[in-house]
Amino acid sequence: MNKDTESRKEIIKLLATKSVTKYETFDNTAIVFEQIKSSLKELASQVKSELKELGKNIPVEYQERGKFEVEFKVAGDLLLFYMHTNIFEFPKSHAVVQQSYLKEDPTRAYCGVISVYNFLADSFKYNRINDVGYLVSRIFINKDNHFLLEGKKQLGFMFNNFSTQKMNNDSLQKILEATLAYSIELDLLVPTFNSVSIVSVAEMQDITSSMALKTGKPLGFRYKVDK
Repeated sequence: MNKDTESRKEIIKLLATKSVTKYETFDNTAIVFEQIKSSLKELASQVKSELKELGKNIPVEYQERGKFEVEFKVAGDLLLFYMHTNIFEFPKSHAVVQQSYLKEDPTRAYCGVISVYNFLADSFKYNRINDVGYLVSRIFINKDNHFLLEGKKQLGFMFNNFSTQKMNNDSLQKILEATLAYSIELDLLVPTFNSVSIVSVAEMQDITSSMALKTGKPLGFRYKVDK
C-alpha cells in the first residue's frame, strides 16, 4: 500500500511539473505559429505590391495547408513552415544545455519546434513526388517564450542566446525575411554527369507523369551560396 502511494505521488509530481511544462510550451509555440501566419500574409502582400511597382510579374502566394502547416511560394521557391505537435527536449550533447539558464531549471530545455523547409515550387506543381526539400531553419520555443534559431549561414548566428531571447514581432520578422532571402539566393546547379548517368526503365517510363528522377537543391547539387 505504501509503495502504491509513493508511486502515485511520483506520478502526480511528474504530471504537475513535466506535463504542465509541455502544455505551456505547446501553447507558446502555437501562438508563435499563428504570428508566423499573420506575418507571412502581410509579407506576401508587401512583396506583391513592391514587385508590381517595379513592373515585375512574379508569383507570390501564401496558403494554409492545415492548422500546423503553411506554405509561402515566391518565384520558383516554396517555403513550407511546419509546427510539430509534440514537445522535445534538447539532448545532453547540445551546446545550449551547458547554459546556466537551463541548469537553473532543466524544464526550460523542453521546446516546441517550428521547421522551415525549402522546396522547388515545380515539385508540387507537377507532382514530382520523388523530389526533396531542404531544412533551412528551425525555431525552438520553451515555456518562458524564450527561443533559439538553428539554420544555414546567417540564420545560425542571428539568434543563438537562448537564455535572453524572447520571441517578439521584430525578431520574428527578421527570421522570416532572412529565411526567405537565403532560400531565394540558393541556385540549382547541374549535377555531375556520372551522378545521373544511370536511370532505371521504371524511372524513364514514369518521368513524364511523376518525374521519378529526383530534383532538389540539396540532392546531387551544390549550393552556390554555400561555396
